[in-house]
Amino acid sequence: MTNARGRAVAESLAELEPRLGGLPRHVGERLRAVRAALHERTLDAVRATMREQGRSLTGKQGRGLALGVRTAVDAFVAAVAEPTRPLADTRQVFHALGRTEYQEGHRVDALRSVLTVGARAIWAFLVAPERPDRLAADELYVIAAALFGYTDTLAGAAAEGYLDEQRDAAHDWIVVRRRLITLLVQPDPPADTALHSAAEAARWPLPATVAVISVDGSDDEHLARAVGGGAVATVIDEAVRIVLPDPDAPGRLAALRRALTGRRAALGPTVPVRQARASYRLSRRALRLHAAGVLPADGVVDCDAHLLTLLTHWEPGLTDRLVARALAPLAPLGPAARRALAETLATWLDTQGQVVETARLLHTHPQTVRYRMRRLRERYGADLDDPDARLALHLALRHHLGRRP
Repeated sequence: MTNARGRAVAESLAELEPRLGGLPRHVGERLRAVRAALHERTLDAVRATMREQGRSLTGKQGRGLALGVRTAVDAFVAAVAEPTRPLADTRQVFHALGRTEYQEGHRVDALRSVLTVGARAIWAFLVAPERPDRLAADELYVIAAALFGYTDTLAGAAAEGYLDEQRDAAHDWIVVRRRLITLLVQPDPPADTALHSAAEAARWPLPATVAVISVDGSDDEHLARAVGGGAVATVIDEAVRIVLPDPDAPGRLAALRRALTGRRAALGPTVPVRQARASYRLSRRALRLHAAGVLPADGVVDCDAHLLTLLTHWEPGLTDRLVARALAPLAPLGPAARRALAETLATWLDTQGQVVETARLLHTHPQTVRYRMRRLRERYGADLDDPDARLALHLALRHHLGRRP
């Protein structure tokens, strides 16, 4: 028989110690006769061990463990008399105890130590020299092999239960956190009751402000722990989305940047918690532009430092239309002339119409700039003096020439 992880599991005590089948009938009868004493000895030893662990047998978990000890002793005594008796029910008891151990916050090896102490207590009782009904040495050797194999089997069942509960709890937390983050970044602002309920379920104190960080990858749990500061994370649209509470708290953004060293990431602006979607949308778009090489590749991209680039690249079709309209007056010219006039106009707009500074930046003579500007005025006319038209031209030329704001 194998367990859920594909490991072989003994179905009976006979599989653990085949020599049990050859023991005389009186061995099982003697163990049945001292079963109550075995209960007492084992529970005394387990109580002492649990006191050392700062625990007791009086609480819910303690009572369950005491019942488990009695069940284990009874099943062992019965199996010595009937070695082919199935162990499945006893394994199930300890699988459930393993789950409870995780729920109570104990270590995975705590239950194994209790079982080991219990087995030693049984063995010490059986080999006590003062016992008048002590079993023969060869019989005790077989009992010892069966007892400690049995203990390992129950400890394995408990560990399996512990890990199953750990896995289920982790899955539950992932679902709860994903629901919280999805609620924060959904198109419509969440209702107060829904938001507070989701935050409470995730044990996440609702902050006044948040920032959403988008990171290439799928290691959301690792990144949330690395960033710290109460960050929660999940994977949305094939990227990790981290929600960082109170990002302006001292040292929080510095810790974020350290945690994301070497990762492609974009930091959305700090916004009120109910406006988290705005931060999410900007960081999501910035991450895509980062990957496309439009935004700088060094470190975490700060959306607030690149708002103009985000604006001009938000809707590619719209920006292309803006560029086409802006360059239409230059369309009849040859490629070299179009490029020279476009660069001159863009630099002239950058310098707010300063001819000498424009010439310096273009490495040309001011007279050349004046000549080109006369040609541009012939084509653009009053648009060069209209604030709205100049803004549209400036944005379009920056995009066309690949200049970063």
